[in-house]
Amino acid sequence: MNLQPILGNFALILFVLMIITGIIWCLDVFVFAKQRRRAADAALAEYDARTNKLLAEGIKVDSNKRAAIETANLRQPTWIEYSGSFFPVIALVFVLRSFLWEPFKIPSSSMVPTLLVGDFILVNKYAYGIRLPIINKKIIENADPQRGDVMVFKYPKDMSQDYIKRVIGVPGDTITYENKRLTVNGKAVSYTPMDDYLDDQHPVYHKQFTENLANVPHRILNTDGKRVFDLGSVEDFPLRKACDYSYDKFTCIVPPGNYFMMGDNRDNSADSRYWGFVPDKNIVGKAIVVWMNFGNPKRIGGIQ
Repeated sequence: MNLQPILGNFALILFVLMIITGIIWCLDVFVFAKQRRRAADAALAEYDARTNKLLAEGIKVDSNKRAAIETANLRQPTWIEYSGSFFPVIALVFVLRSFLWEPFKIPSSSMVPTLLVGDFILVNKYAYGIRLPIINKKIIENADPQRGDVMVFKYPKDMSQDYIKRVIGVPGDTITYENKRLTVNGKAVSYTPMDDYLDDQHPVYHKQFTENLANVPHRILNTDGKRVFDLGSVEDFPLRKACDYSYDKFTCIVPPGNYFMMGDNRDNSADSRYWGFVPDKNIVGKAIVVWMNFGNPKRIGGIQ
């Protein structure tokens, strides 16, 4: 699922705006403001000299003009005033989005029923460590992704795209998928049947189960008539030798520093089965809450 960041590549836009407004703000504080102060002092000195001369000649002078002259000389140009006003706001938003939380919009159905098309989600950017914005380089370690987490990451085939899937395997895990059931490290994952799920986007019923992965129960969907996976759609991805594919099942040993991801809409998700593992360097953060769905406000709540 290719996520839609709010306002596109907002981090880069914010970064550029923050740099531009920040430079203008610094120039104003350390250069332009002092220049205006010197100009104001010169104008006031000239005014005072002229005023004293007029007073000595017995001519009455309007004292309010002095304040007006000072105000006029100290007034910031409009472009500097706006830059100075916007800089702290832009910097605050940039920090919040880059290091704490970032919003995304769900555009497709690969994570149904957990996440629906139109959900606006919030992603915790520091859950798996603090990373530098833009280049996404980790600088502070934190907790590692765990099985069952819903994680946002950079798509390995195109780092400009953000994807969201569920963590199925962590480094060192042996993942087997057969008969649409998972086995992790030789232990079968438990499944509890639920009522069939009617897809809102398409008038199709799906088999629905509660999957208990590493004590994280969540709903998944299967579609009757679809195979475990399409072997012909499996791509040539890095570390592909860690996976053994056959007609009706596959087994992968998750390499160090990588994660195996799958969508909850199992038969309608392009995921690690097809394009491979997600390296740690691609991690964006942990999806934690649906904060809005304009078509269905009842969707607001935590993500399991």
